[in-house]
Amino acid sequence: MDSKLGSLDSCKPSNNNVGSPPHNGCASIQDSHHHVSSSTTPSCDATLGRHLAHRLVQIGVNDVFSVPGDFNLTLLDHLIAEPWLTNIGCCNELNAGYAADGYARQRGVGACVVTFTVGGLSIINAIAGAYSENLPVICIVGGPNTNDYGTNRILHHTIGLPDFSQELRCFQTVTCYQAVVNNLEDAHEQIDKAISTALMQSKPVYISISCNLPGIPHPTFSREPIPFSLSPRMSNKMGLEAAVEATAALLNKAVKPVLVGGPNLRVAKACDAFAELADACGYALSAMPSAKGLVPEHHPHFIGTYWGAVSTAFCAEIIESADAYIFAGPIFNDYSSVGYSLLLKKEKAIIVQPDRVVVANGPTFGCVLMKDFLSALAKKLNRNTTAYENYHRIYVPNGVPPKCDPNEPLRVNVLFQHIQKMLSGNTAVIAETGDSWFNCQKLDLPEGCGYEFQMQYGSIGWSVGATLGYAQSVPDKRVIACIGDGSFQVTAQDVSTMLRCDQKTIIFLINNGGYTIEVEIHDGPYNVIKNWNYTGLVDAIHNGEGNCWTTKVTCEEELTRAIETATGDKKDCLCFIEVIVHKDDTSKELLEWGSRVSAANSRPPNPQ
Repeated sequence: MDSKLGSLDSCKPSNNNVGSPPHNGCASIQDSHHHVSSSTTPSCDATLGRHLAHRLVQIGVNDVFSVPGDFNLTLLDHLIAEPWLTNIGCCNELNAGYAADGYARQRGVGACVVTFTVGGLSIINAIAGAYSENLPVICIVGGPNTNDYGTNRILHHTIGLPDFSQELRCFQTVTCYQAVVNNLEDAHEQIDKAISTALMQSKPVYISISCNLPGIPHPTFSREPIPFSLSPRMSNKMGLEAAVEATAALLNKAVKPVLVGGPNLRVAKACDAFAELADACGYALSAMPSAKGLVPEHHPHFIGTYWGAVSTAFCAEIIESADAYIFAGPIFNDYSSVGYSLLLKKEKAIIVQPDRVVVANGPTFGCVLMKDFLSALAKKLNRNTTAYENYHRIYVPNGVPPKCDPNEPLRVNVLFQHIQKMLSGNTAVIAETGDSWFNCQKLDLPEGCGYEFQMQYGSIGWSVGATLGYAQSVPDKRVIACIGDGSFQVTAQDVSTMLRCDQKTIIFLINNGGYTIEVEIHDGPYNVIKNWNYTGLVDAIHNGEGNCWTTKVTCEEELTRAIETATGDKKDCLCFIEVIVHKDDTSKELLEWGSRVSAANSRPPNPQ
């Protein structure tokens, strides 16, 4: 019996342009976005707080997202004393974590600072999301006074036990390294180990710093920190050659092979190598949904998103009928496989992960880095355009939504037609969990246009904080965020922080009266939410401070005027456009996807 692909392992990556090891794989950690060097950084006291600040700047962090609490106040004093580090105060810890997540997606690393336990346990959901997406986020917590460790004292902000390890134990499951700094003797070593581990593993780390330590001078911090280097990761030469030989032998005898990019391209820093392979092989080129933004959509052989039954038109037919497919960095979970319904066979697949290659469900080659493998394979493959030519033969252009009658209620497909026209290399799209996944997935990204969404963890409300962090990391791009009303209600407060940071984001708030994605999986009264006056709420948050413009649209004419204003007279404002649509107006892809995921969720127990 044929074995099927649909639930292979993996996780999601960090950015292709990283503050962690650069494209060549390692080298020294460069100074920040502002090119600070040890010779130009102002002299400072030899304290733990300033050392940590310098380290963050060195790896490319120029903004930390924080919520103050009495255990981290002194630490924050020392972080903001660093000239190249800006503290971004957030409304709550969850959004601070989401902001660090969004920042890390573009800058390659992010950082957040909260207080002990009451702040740490509040941010942990965001850190779990960053872990699932392979994002190096430095989560810093102000911890108890050193004199309280080892005593029988009960502290505030805890659950009332003299055991201070509860927070640490919670973070152990969602971070790749934990450092509890409660003495100065090894603080330097612990901080450097935590930061380097985050960069090497592309995962979040946890650093707890006792509240009485940041401002105390210590000899270990008496010099400007020397930029540290990460050991280069290198492929095993023999393994690389063997993997390339086995893969080329399979693909070169295939009649219509195809190439599919997955989200782990980012953590492998292999986007450039993937593009090189696509140019060389001539195969039809596709992206898994969570790899949107990592695969070049302007490539002449790009055929769209491969997402099983909800793929771009004609894409799934080409991929699933191929006699060989190479998946670079895939994650096959129940969402990306549309309820485990992909029509793929392992015997036809080459699965390339960041450090291993599996050929046709057979030999596995370890210690082979993806970027090395893809570059080497590009030189060994015969050019084969058969699959793309077949796609070109069967391709029929997408239908155009019918023209709206004057003052006809706005349809979602018309909304995204207009959003498409707004995109350029100077924009970036943030798509919230929900129907925005499917509508934004159909956008054609111009070269240079950023794109982010959180598919693996799928936490509603993620996009508000992530938009804040992403926009802060790329002030030269205008971020366009597509957020459903249900998701917005979870994290709305930090629109206020966007205004404080003078961001120019355009937020499309899609008001359809509830949790539409849940409706299509399993409906019930719990999916209906209280309607808000969303523009009124943002106006209240604005409160006359900062640049903000809001409007509510119900038809295409109003939408057209709103977009003209947002991109014209109000181009230097944060623009909030509330879009009123019918509660049942969803993408056809969500309808299909929802029914398949529902079927997967409701499978009866296997007989014992």
